[in-house]
Parts: sequence; C-alpha cells; structure tokens
Amino acid sequence: MTKKEDHIALFIDCDNISHRSIEGIINELSKYGIVNIRQAYGNWTKDNLKNWEDKLLEFAIKPIQQFDYSKNKNATDILMTIDAIDLLHTKDIDAFAFATSDSDFTPVVMRVQAEGIKVYGFGEKKTPKPFMAACSQFIFTEKLMTNYTAQGNEPVDLLQVPVRKNGKEMRKDTWLVNVLRTALEQTMDEDGWANLASIGQYINNSTSFSPINYGYKKMSNLINEIDLFDVYLDPESKQMSIRDKRF
Repeated sequence: MTKKEDHIALFIDCDNISHRSIEGIINELSKYGIVNIRQAYGNWTKDNLKNWEDKLLEFAIKPIQQFDYSKNKNATDILMTIDAIDLLHTKDIDAFAFATSDSDFTPVVMRVQAEGIKVYGFGEKKTPKPFMAACSQFIFTEKLMTNYTAQGNEPVDLLQVPVRKNGKEMRKDTWLVNVLRTALEQTMDEDGWANLASIGQYINNSTSFSPINYGYKKMSNLINEIDLFDVYLDPESKQMSIRDKRF
C-alpha cells in the first residue's frame, strides 16, 4: 500500500505548464496524500495566463505574482526556487511537487531530495532528462490533460483514450525493460519470484518511472501487458508476484 503523505506542497510554473493538466496533477497527487499548499507562479498581467484564472479558483490554488524584471532572466523560476527552499526549512512538508518543463529547477529538486523528502515532477515530454531524473517520480502532463468533445460539453480523460503503449512497443523500450528486470532481480527470492509491491518500492527509490507515462494507471496492468513475466496472484492476500519468464 502506498504511504500517504500528510502534507504535500505543489509549485506550478504556469509559463511552462498547460492549464488543462492541473486537474490531472491534483488527482494524481491526491493518491499520495493531501495537497495542503498549492501555489501558481507567473506574471498575471499577461494575456497568455488568462486561461489559468478559472483553474486557480476551481482548485483553490494561490496565485503568486512575479513581474518580468528582465527579458533575459526568468524571475518566476527564481521566486519559485526561493519559496521552495524557505518552505523546506520552515514547514513540516512530507513531499514536494513541481509542475514545470524547465530544467532550471533541477538543483532545487536535488536539494529537497537531499533532505530525504520525496519530489513528484510533472512536465511535458520536452522536459530535459536531468530534471526528470532528479525527481522521485516524473509524469508527463500530456497523459493527465483533460480534453473536450467536439461539442465542447463533456470532458474526456486522456487516460481513457487508447494512447497506451502495447506489449510489443514496451518490449522494445530498452530502458523500461532494464528497469523492470533490475528491480525484479534485486527483490526476488531464490525461486525467482518477487512481490510486485516490493518491486514498485525499489523502482520508486531508484528511478523516476511512472506507469502513467505508458498509458497505465497501475503497475500491475503494465506488467500483464508487457508479457515478460510469469504472474501469480495470491488468492487470499490478493497480492501479485512475478517472475522473469527467462528464469
């Protein structure tokens, strides 16, 4: 069972995150605990942030105004970093979350991690790898966005749209296969079996992997689809264990 974080602080770089992704970000973080602090940064005098206004009210997000003091420097990034470090030393925070596609936040993420505090990252697929790797878990916002039907009435959860990768596609993903097999090797018993919860914990501690980036809400669904492992479901505990088919 996932450990619940009582206090999660969310920092949103509105210059680099679409307003359409915030509902998915909040929903995802709510699986891990309570998002007590929600702050969105940007120059709210600009027209390009107008779409964020309704979202701030809907999700009780505090807007933080930051004027552009220079065309060559991003004052928003600096303010977010200062506030995050201040919060790190003044509040009892169990986890931080940064919604941005900007690699400039890599140092602050590493600083928070150094204190033993988990960091959830959210950003577009264009996000530089150093920032993604620095996070405890990183999720592409494209997988969390809410679209609307042609009539513009009903919202559509993109996770319900068939954009997930199939088993053949995932088996060609060398990084993914190595992550799964390494985690299994590090947690398996002498017969080659490992509890999926233990595997998930190992992966969370060693990488920024999330099954959501492949179109799956649960690790178990991804494991079943990738078809690299024998699967056993305990009839009493309902816990899943897996073993490499090569074993």
